[in-house]
Amino acid sequence: MSQEAIEMIRKMDMEKIENQFVFQCAPLIAGLKMSNLFIIRKKYLRRLCELLQRSKIRCRVLYVDEDRLTVLLYHPQMLIVYLRGKRARNLLLKEGYEQFDLEFVLLKFTCRYRQYRRETQSFPHELGLLLGYPLDDVEGFIQNDGKNCLYTGYWKVYANVPAKRQLFRRYECAREELMEQMNQGVKVEQMLAGCR
Repeated sequence: MSQEAIEMIRKMDMEKIENQFVFQCAPLIAGLKMSNLFIIRKKYLRRLCELLQRSKIRCRVLYVDEDRLTVLLYHPQMLIVYLRGKRARNLLLKEGYEQFDLEFVLLKFTCRYRQYRRETQSFPHELGLLLGYPLDDVEGFIQNDGKNCLYTGYWKVYANVPAKRQLFRRYECAREELMEQMNQGVKVEQMLAGCR
């Protein structure tokens, strides 16, 4: 991230849900990423839903913890296409999924994620799929138990580091661009309207 972008972000009120959303989810808003985890205070859920109301991005609350919510934000069509792939389905089968339609997968994952957070079940590795991570990296993470990665960026990378570094740079450029737009007065709803 450029020094100019860092200075701009330092001046922003990061307590505002709009600023948090753009900062943490810029690649999703820009259409470069199919999904994103977003942790927010409960009091901001209504405003988040208002922001997303006319967009193609959907929201699912995965976990409630005292004053915070863990939310999955996702582009349904992109996620549906990704989960249709043979390798993604095989991984879901290994994790105990019998059906592969998006609503079933999200429902089952939400239950598994809540059990994991309550420490009654092991980590649900299918999270990597729901976040749209490349399959090589999801499989590498599982096989290596989260260790021995070749590079760490938006996720742990186990294959094709140059391509992932380039992708992470694109994510950073999207963040800088959207934060700059916000700094110039562009509303989040306008950004979302232009979302691919």
